[in-house]
Amino acid sequence: MATTITKNPQARKVVGKDGEQMVEIPSEVSKDERDSLDELMGQAQSAYESYLQAQRKVALAYQERQRRVEESFKEIEEHAAKLCAVAIEKGTRSLEKAEQEAEEMYKKAKLSGTQVYQDSLNEALRIRRETVEQAWEEARRNSEKIWKVFQGEIKR
Repeated sequence: MATTITKNPQARKVVGKDGEQMVEIPSEVSKDERDSLDELMGQAQSAYESYLQAQRKVALAYQERQRRVEESFKEIEEHAAKLCAVAIEKGTRSLEKAEQEAEEMYKKAKLSGTQVYQDSLNEALRIRRETVEQAWEEARRNSEKIWKVFQGEIKR
């Protein structure tokens, strides 16, 4: 690309390789145009700064949201841990109660078994004693009868 000066002292032509004119660029810009350009540049710069500031705000908003999500997760995790601890404690108390009830039932069953054994033993001893007494009574009667037969008091 080549730049050539034209007859108009305020304009320059931009010419391509083949010599064809591409654009005519004014060489000097008037003060009004310069002020207008400066104002547009200022607006562009202000818009760009606003864009950057908005981008920072968005980043901060995302960070704040992430922080709240993490806090919420921690709260949920702590709540779940508390619920778990309560459930474990409740389960432990239930287990202890069941063990205590089982122990009491075992003691009652053992006492009942001991009572049944004692009652059976007493009954067996009573029957034995009565049987022995009856046997001795029968043996004594037979002995008396035999003695009376021997002495001839009773005839056979």
